[in-house]
Amino acid sequence: MAKIYTLFLSIFLFSFTISSTSIHELLRSRGLPAGLFPKNAVKSYDLDENGHLQVYLDSPCVAKFETRVFFDSVVRANLSYGGLIGVEGLSQEELFLWLPVKDIIVYDPSSGLILFDIGLAHKQMSLSLFEEPPICNPQGVLMEKEGRKEGVWISD
Repeated sequence: MAKIYTLFLSIFLFSFTISSTSIHELLRSRGLPAGLFPKNAVKSYDLDENGHLQVYLDSPCVAKFETRVFFDSVVRANLSYGGLIGVEGLSQEELFLWLPVKDIIVYDPSSGLILFDIGLAHKQMSLSLFEEPPICNPQGVLMEKEGRKEGVWISD
């Protein structure tokens, strides 16, 4: 009976710890920078015992790191130490094209680099770009740019 009670208590404490931890704290605890997800748009997340992560956002939005990135309302990935593998729901703008991000990996934190696998290429960027969570703006907002209106994604 004591073993069952201990098991139940362990599961309860694990799920309480996960649910009370922000996505940004979770990322840091797994060797990833906190700024991979926006600070103003994440409603919640689920992480199961196999590392399957689902991050729920208020709505689809666009943020800016080195280039613009699009977050769908749900972003899924397998979370391991130093990596988000098999990412779904995240795209990055490259040369006027939106390419799906497949993996995000920090192989060696001391290198100061993070790798984004965007299918056609592997893009290395400075980890410092991801220290702080970005602001994410709703998609499809018109903004003034160089004196003319353009239908663009806005970002800070």
